[in-house]
Amino acid sequence: MGHDGSLRANAVGSVGVMTEPVARTEEARRTAGILAVSLTTVVWGMAPLILKQMQMPVLTFAAYRLWAGVLIFAAMFAVTGRRLTWVTLRTCALGGVIFTADVACSFLAFRLTSVADATIIGALAPICIMIGAGRWFGERVGRRELVFVGISLGGVALVAIGSAGTPAFDVWGDLFAVASVFTWTAYWLVSKRARASVGALEYMASVILVAAVLMTLLALVSGEGLSPPSRAMDWLWIWVVALGAGAIGHVLLAWSHRHVEAWLGSLITQCMPVVSSVAAWVLLGESLTPLTIVGGLIVLAATAAILVRSRARGADDNTFEAPEMPAPAG
Repeated sequence: MGHDGSLRANAVGSVGVMTEPVARTEEARRTAGILAVSLTTVVWGMAPLILKQMQMPVLTFAAYRLWAGVLIFAAMFAVTGRRLTWVTLRTCALGGVIFTADVACSFLAFRLTSVADATIIGALAPICIMIGAGRWFGERVGRRELVFVGISLGGVALVAIGSAGTPAFDVWGDLFAVASVFTWTAYWLVSKRARASVGALEYMASVILVAAVLMTLLALVSGEGLSPPSRAMDWLWIWVVALGAGAIGHVLLAWSHRHVEAWLGSLITQCMPVVSSVAAWVLLGESLTPLTIVGGLIVLAATAAILVRSRARGADDNTFEAPEMPAPAG
């Protein structure tokens, strides 16, 4: 019995030594994923400031920005020696279709209804992603996290109303905003699932290529056309958005899908309106209303609380528990 017990203890010890570094590696990747989503949130939060400087029709701008993205990814593939296969393109094509629909719905929502309405309705997306992630990936969200999610949603509403005034109701604009909630939810979940078998660069290159083709067709059908920018600055903004919000932001987000829970990543992006408001105040001299300040602080505090709780819970989940090893026979 003593000999068997000694063997069993040694086996448990050896498994623990092998598994603990794996847990630490996964936690480090999860932390890096959270930082990647946070950086993406900052980059995306700056995009509205650039769009304010554009004089192009929105769908035309989107088409040019996506084709610029195609060229950027082509350059990345040439430098790294990667290839985009038809198998990968077929696997990721659905993400490109949904991404196109989301861009179109979001742009139309902001064009037809107020920024406040579109922002408040769009803030419902993390809740839908949370529900979908529970069904698709078995992600669990604690009750306290749900409370903080609700607080964050309220903060986003305050930021939106404080930045744009009282929301103006427009039936079609609000319907497009609602549609964008579902398209963004679908894109987030489909992307997370696709990333289980496809690299981040390959996935986003496929999505951008499909979206560029479809957005070009949308721009033509809508009557906006594909007239090239008349100003040199518009060309500059196209490439800035394509490289920043497009290549860098979306690749970081796609990479994070394998390491960060879907509901948590989507909640971090709730800080985009806060980033936009502060950036507009610093760079464009726009005023910050008391509602915007209070709402922004609420969003940041709620998100920080969730990140702290999530990190603590993640550390607990990664705590190594040695499995019960059967005693060797004899």
